[in-house]
Amino acid sequence: MKLRPLVSLLAAAFAAPAVLASSSGVVISQVYGGGGNTGATYKQDFIELFNAGSAPVNITGWSVQYASATGTSWQVTPITGSVTLAAGQYYIVRQAAGTGGTTDVPTDSTTGSIAMAAASGKVALVKSSTALSGAAPTGAEDLVSYGSASATEGTPTAVLSATASASRNGNGCTDTDNNSADFTVGTVAPRNSSAPLNVCGGGGGTPVNQPIVPNCPDVTAASGSASSFTVSASDADSRVNAVSVVGSLPAGITLGDFVAASADGVAATQSINLSAGLSAGAYTLSLKWDNDEAQTASCSFKVAVSGLTSIPAIQGSGATSPKAGATVTTSGVVTKLTSTGFYMQDPVGDNDPTTSDGIFVYTSTAPTVLVGQLVRLSATVTEFNTGAAGNSDTLAHTVTELTSPTGITVLSSGNSITPVEVDLTTLAADGLEAYEGMVVTLRGPLMAQQNYFLGRFGQATLAAGGRVYTPTNVLRPGADALALKADNARRSVLLDDGSTAQNPNPAPFIGADNTLRAGDTVESITGVVDYGLATSSNTGFGMYKIVPLDVAAVSFARTNPRVATPQVTGGNVRIASANVLNFFTSFTNGGFVTGTAGCSLGGATSNSNCRGADNLTEFNRQLAKTVAELSALNADVVGLMEIQNSGNTTVNYLVSQLNAAMGAGTYASVPMPAQGAGTDAIRVAMIYKPGKLTLNGATISDADSVNSRPPLAQGFALPNGEKFAVVVNHLKSKGSCPSGSGADADDGLQGCWNALRVQQANRLKTFLGTVKSTAGTNDVVLLGDFNSYAKEDPIAALTDDGSIVDMVGAFDPLDYSYVFDGASGRLDHGFATATLAPKVVYATSWHINADEPTFIDYNTEFKVPFASTGSPDFYTPTPYRSSDHDPMVMGLNLVKTLTGTSGNDVIVGTDGDDVIEGGPGRDTLTGKGGKNQFVYSSMLDAGDTITDFVPGKDTLVLTKLLASLGIASADPLAAGYVTCTTSGANAIVNIDADGSAGPQRARALAQLNNVSCAALMSATNFKF
Repeated sequence: MKLRPLVSLLAAAFAAPAVLASSSGVVISQVYGGGGNTGATYKQDFIELFNAGSAPVNITGWSVQYASATGTSWQVTPITGSVTLAAGQYYIVRQAAGTGGTTDVPTDSTTGSIAMAAASGKVALVKSSTALSGAAPTGAEDLVSYGSASATEGTPTAVLSATASASRNGNGCTDTDNNSADFTVGTVAPRNSSAPLNVCGGGGGTPVNQPIVPNCPDVTAASGSASSFTVSASDADSRVNAVSVVGSLPAGITLGDFVAASADGVAATQSINLSAGLSAGAYTLSLKWDNDEAQTASCSFKVAVSGLTSIPAIQGSGATSPKAGATVTTSGVVTKLTSTGFYMQDPVGDNDPTTSDGIFVYTSTAPTVLVGQLVRLSATVTEFNTGAAGNSDTLAHTVTELTSPTGITVLSSGNSITPVEVDLTTLAADGLEAYEGMVVTLRGPLMAQQNYFLGRFGQATLAAGGRVYTPTNVLRPGADALALKADNARRSVLLDDGSTAQNPNPAPFIGADNTLRAGDTVESITGVVDYGLATSSNTGFGMYKIVPLDVAAVSFARTNPRVATPQVTGGNVRIASANVLNFFTSFTNGGFVTGTAGCSLGGATSNSNCRGADNLTEFNRQLAKTVAELSALNADVVGLMEIQNSGNTTVNYLVSQLNAAMGAGTYASVPMPAQGAGTDAIRVAMIYKPGKLTLNGATISDADSVNSRPPLAQGFALPNGEKFAVVVNHLKSKGSCPSGSGADADDGLQGCWNALRVQQANRLKTFLGTVKSTAGTNDVVLLGDFNSYAKEDPIAALTDDGSIVDMVGAFDPLDYSYVFDGASGRLDHGFATATLAPKVVYATSWHINADEPTFIDYNTEFKVPFASTGSPDFYTPTPYRSSDHDPMVMGLNLVKTLTGTSGNDVIVGTDGDDVIEGGPGRDTLTGKGGKNQFVYSSMLDAGDTITDFVPGKDTLVLTKLLASLGIASADPLAAGYVTCTTSGANAIVNIDADGSAGPQRARALAQLNNVSCAALMSATNFKF
């Protein structure tokens, strides 16, 4: 024992003796209710206890309690563990936390969750855990009221605040049973059991030899993983220098390092190790502590070891966990962090391919663990439905998660998990369920299928095995189509950036050109498997997801590059259809560029009926893209869908902008039909090139009530006298389903309103007769948005009898114009009547829209700088994503054929495109106008004179002639089979049967007047 200095003894001798109104000597020494409030330093409320007596007091089983200033109900926080307070020792009971503050209140073994009032309230120390009752209760060991509280010892303390607590005077030694006199309101200074002892004076001046105070709280651990914890003991006036086990330690529990106290009042520590093989159960340990004054003290505490449930056992082999609803303790290596939790995986697994080794831990806020840490935690097993409560798809694919985790303990760091390789092409249906929460590498190539939500949610649909096609685009509705639908789902997965933030910036997964096109591929992706919604609606369908471990490492190859113009050749008439994505010149904000404010729907006019641009800024962006698209199509006739139904006002405005870009008079609009354009907010329309075609017959539409939007028809004539007609269509959409069941309900393959679209298709065939008679021709093109995929009932109704031919499908059965729910299909068709079909030289979609992400379109919502936060604005005034549908382009070969006799003929063509075949004899041939083809079948046709051949426009067709001579050459000009000599101002075309390498002499075929050999001898002037 150390003697105190004389001055200290004298001070103690003359100090006023403490008034110990508490029977035990333990009092409330500090109260603070402003934790976590605005301006607070400390994050939590607390109640501080103090042993003002001269002997240790065991407060095990006691409680601290709180009631509001005038409240009668008391909230209880029991003292946990075995707690003995030495004389002069403090003890903290930390309570609820607020959202403010920067510093945690120091803790002891007891922590509560009471949210105390900052200014006024009352707290009590009770020798049991039974709640007090009433505004002014009896039976408390100590009672402190603050602020305006109703019950008190004497009068309450002053009002407290976020920065002020009530502290008992004399560092806890003053107790006169008058709170206002005993306490001072001031700076918050919490003291726990590790604070220096403050033994109150006993009145005789003889120093008190302070005891050893052990701190041995009960602990919990989990079997299956090694861990350790530390206990301690201190003595205010001596050094604790040894510890020993009382009795013996259970197998699997050993003493670790002991660190003796370095000075009086400093705690000595003893670590205790628990082996991984320690069995689950409750263990009681006892230790004896010694100091350098021959004092001893003992402590007993419990070690509760719970059984560790492996992650595979939690996941189970089915769609849901066999332990759903249970609280489990488990461990795993952290593999991926999110803003609301983390994924972790069993580092060993159970070698069962039907059970997942990984799982998601939902923490609700940003987790504090790090990737690579092996952690142990306890949590509730939950099956989380990612969709609406009644969503059958997401209910069948709930995600097994661990929620409300507690006791998260880091066991080690620097761990890694080896990914499991998964091949989607061989995986069974729902096969990714067995990998839920695990780190996998999906083998590639994986092809992007849909990017609609790339800018909104950071998601893109991928699939192994190539492009995914809408089942009814390639198969008739039925069992086979349903099987394909299931197979599509089996090999598809949703790529997700793992963030819950909408409109991410930077946008993930895009290339240097700021896009990710459907059809682009990535070789493989390593990430964790999850499940979630694949649409923006919580009633929509869900998909298994792959969340990359490193989003930036996912790099797509541009295997589906953009094509600047339609890659088509041939024919002399180009026809196109273009869905112009609600091209309105009246805006939703009430503005307009032509016409009037508001839009008409069903006879009523309002701004809300407008479906296109919200304002002039968006409109100008939309206009630039639309003009770029139509200019590049450069078609002679264009059918337009989704244009404002404002007569021809909006159509004519678009024509004016096209002509400003392409040249005055390039396009004109087809007149409004006498039958009208219906009452929908949108209509179909038609524009054409008046410099190439003339209108033939009246413009007509079909006003039959079955049509959602009346089809529009117009006949045309070429300068050579050839005629054809075009019908533009826009059938009922697949959405906005009717209520109840019936023929128009969604059948799971063809969408809603299928029966109505069949009726509209049959009505179109009837209307076709009127079109033919009005246009004076049987050659008719039917195009537009039929809202039906290539093998669906409405298309079958049109084509099954052979009178109408699917020309796009004839050239490419796998052509597509639209991407929906991760599958490609053709809603935009080009049909020809049977008489016209042989004259169609190409029909295809130009893939500038369906493959592109929506965030490059004209809209400004959620884009910086139009919004303060959001995704980047990747808009460009190019054709790409000018609409959500790809345009269709079709080529017709509508030429006049003129054939000579076996003698010497004089043949003069038309003002248009002609095919002139003089045949045998010395013929004089004049094309007159248009693009003309002069056909030669044999050398018997030699000796002709062509009076007006125009290089670069007209063509010499020598295919049959060269074949008759047995000439098969990739380049007849370079090989010398076709040569040219000059005769005055004219060019003589010669045929050399054995080429420049052979001995035969070339023979003259035809003289082209006023043409030079230099201008003629290019492959573009010949057809071989």
